[in-house]
Amino acid sequence: MSIEQIASEALRLPARERALLAESLWESLEDSSAAGAPMDDDAATALAIERDRQLASGEVQGIPHREMMDRLRR
Repeated sequence: MSIEQIASEALRLPARERALLAESLWESLEDSSAAGAPMDDDAATALAIERDRQLASGEVQGIPHREMMDRLRR
């Protein structure tokens, strides 16, 4: 089954079940080495501040959410 097919089926679920599914998927990433090394709150805050600075200064260009999701699905 493709991601598009799975998403289509999942979107037919009631909101509560979709939320449970999303939580389950998110937790599976947190437990996976594919999600990267764990980051403590201070490191996550520092990274967020740096990313915000980069966007504000024009050093990097943001992309729309849909475009990011399309890229991730490739």
